[in-house]
Amino acid sequence: MKSRIADRFAELKREGRAAFVPYVMAGDPDAATALEILQALPGAGADLIELGFPFSDPMAEGPPIQRAAQRALKAGMTLSGVLDLARRFRQGDRTTPLILMGYMNLILHRGIDTFARDASDAGVDGVIVVDCPPEEAAALAAALDAADVSLIRLATPTSDEARLKIIVRGTSGFVYYVSVAGVTGVKEADEKAVAPMVERVRRASGLPVAVGFGIKTPERAAAIGRVADAVVVGSALVDEVAEAVERNEDVSRRVLLKAESLAKAVRSARIGQTTV
Repeated sequence: MKSRIADRFAELKREGRAAFVPYVMAGDPDAATALEILQALPGAGADLIELGFPFSDPMAEGPPIQRAAQRALKAGMTLSGVLDLARRFRQGDRTTPLILMGYMNLILHRGIDTFARDASDAGVDGVIVVDCPPEEAAALAAALDAADVSLIRLATPTSDEARLKIIVRGTSGFVYYVSVAGVTGVKEADEKAVAPMVERVRRASGLPVAVGFGIKTPERAAAIGRVADAVVVGSALVDEVAEAVERNEDVSRRVLLKAESLAKAVRSARIGQTTV
């Protein structure tokens, strides 16, 4: 497997802190602005980046990311366009891990093997496919493995021990723990409930655990950063895109200022605390 993900988590472990992982929607509000944001995120404190590919029926997403997908689709973003954004990002950044996150329909339409090769060629390090359960992931897992791209799976509060063993089998890079039952951007993550689940997932997988869903504020990001290996924030950032568009403000500036505040909170979360 490509080493960017493992290298970054090893570096963070030495530093004794969690990763800040912003999620942005490819093509939101347009391809040029999305690329500008993507290229500037590492400088704003991103340790890894999740890049969503827009889909018309994003069943795991709450209203903010649904609207982001609609804006991107309206602006003409396609899966080929997403891969082009990834490629252009990678040309200027050789170290920041880049994870694609989306839905299986578009991958099937492109062809699983073709998608895996194209993602690898574009410099993508991992893929999260929200609606592809482990029982149906054999072809995708094999194609991504052959292309040296990590398949990153989701665990949830309802994943019992038996299910967790199935989820982590074949997972690489890290495991994404969904901190709340439901869609993105609606409920708030509770670090007291998250901490024991992170330990369970970490023991089952032997991999770092990223926590997402329900994290919108610097305070919440810091709280999760004290118990998880990575903190994923999406809805709070796409909300900044929507606000900037509505107010005719500089979209990139608003998103990056928000990202900086979240990154600082995560970076300082464990100061004076024993690391996990």
